[in-house]
Amino acid sequence: MEKVGEETVQVSISELIRQHPAEVAEIISALKEEEAVELLHRLFLQRKAADALGEMDPEDAAELYAELPQEDRTQILTRMAPDDAVDLLGELPAEMVRDILSRLNREDSAELTELMAYDPDSAGGLMSPDVVAVPADLTVQQTIERLRKEAENAETLYYAYVVDNQRHLIGVLALRDLVLANPNEYVQKIAIRDIVSLPAQMDAEEVANIFDKYNYLALPVVDDRNRLLGIVTVDDIIDQLREETTEDFLRMGGIPSGEEHPLEEPVASVKKRLPWMVANIFFNLIAVIGVAVFEESIATIAFLAVLMPIVSDMGGNVAMQAMSVAIRGMATGQVVWGQILQVLRKEFVVGLINGAVLGLQLSLITYIWRGNIYLGLIAMGSLWLNTILATVIGAVFPFLMKKLGFDPAMMSGSIVTTITDLCGFFLFLGMATMFLEHL
Repeated sequence: MEKVGEETVQVSISELIRQHPAEVAEIISALKEEEAVELLHRLFLQRKAADALGEMDPEDAAELYAELPQEDRTQILTRMAPDDAVDLLGELPAEMVRDILSRLNREDSAELTELMAYDPDSAGGLMSPDVVAVPADLTVQQTIERLRKEAENAETLYYAYVVDNQRHLIGVLALRDLVLANPNEYVQKIAIRDIVSLPAQMDAEEVANIFDKYNYLALPVVDDRNRLLGIVTVDDIIDQLREETTEDFLRMGGIPSGEEHPLEEPVASVKKRLPWMVANIFFNLIAVIGVAVFEESIATIAFLAVLMPIVSDMGGNVAMQAMSVAIRGMATGQVVWGQILQVLRKEFVVGLINGAVLGLQLSLITYIWRGNIYLGLIAMGSLWLNTILATVIGAVFPFLMKKLGFDPAMMSGSIVTTITDLCGFFLFLGMATMFLEHL
């Protein structure tokens, strides 16, 4: 009997091992830590713990893995797919990682150490070395027999890759072509030579764009000498995209780490959220200083304080719209730095049209409310100009942040909002001050 959330369900190990590892991972994630560790140990005895851990979030998996007995940890790691094992090791303390690797056999330890040397957000960091490599001098029949032997250990059998005696990538074999070919034909003659491959150092976002462009289920990873290193599968990319999307969403919301569990300890959440909010106070102070410059105008016409937030807030909203489109375009490879002027022209036109409509709307509301045509025109003009500026700034700023090496999702939000607020305040209050005698 295991307790999952608030519901008690009958879960015998015999029933559990018949379920898909992803379903088992969900059950484990819902348990309290002690219960989850105990269940993992019982799964380990049935040689099923590795699959379940491989389906879990690496951080969550590492927390439970660290609580397992030492013998369990060593054997589980040898049963995991190498790419999943590296993800898990990446969440553990360095001292524990060294201890675990020292307990593995030399071959497994060397393989994991080599994989850990790659940036996690690169093709090398995403790949599995369990790739089916076929010597070019094998026949079709010999290759099929080889695939049967290697099927259990392969990451995927959608494709087989033809290599020379130094493991240089020559071509790719689709299984359909292999089955239909003459059994005595050499595989190098039926291999597809026009290969799409991934350099090991390629950024994960670029890898995702290539998968999206070509719709392959798997792609080979090569080094700078075109030697086959491993394979990246589409499920690895889906996991990567989900993780990056979540991180960007949280960073745009002001969580620099890009990760936070809804049920984690309050103190941990405070540590992740508070520093950026403290920084935001200083950003807001800059905008407030802009308001203080026009203190006398506000004191003279108190109604300015009513309209002022509308002008600044609308600027922030349209900037966020433009910024979201730009960040998504950059993430999916739709636009690059060289197209920044095209983005600028497009957003200028959008801001021009939207600003005119929004400005006219606000001027009519202001005139009906206060009966002052000058106040209506000032509201319209300032909102129009601020919308144009905010749209352009929101679109261009992410490009500038990425060019300077900063995370566009993290840096753009608060800074752009501060800039557009400041522009809105200066435009509206500045124009109001110029025509103060008419208000």
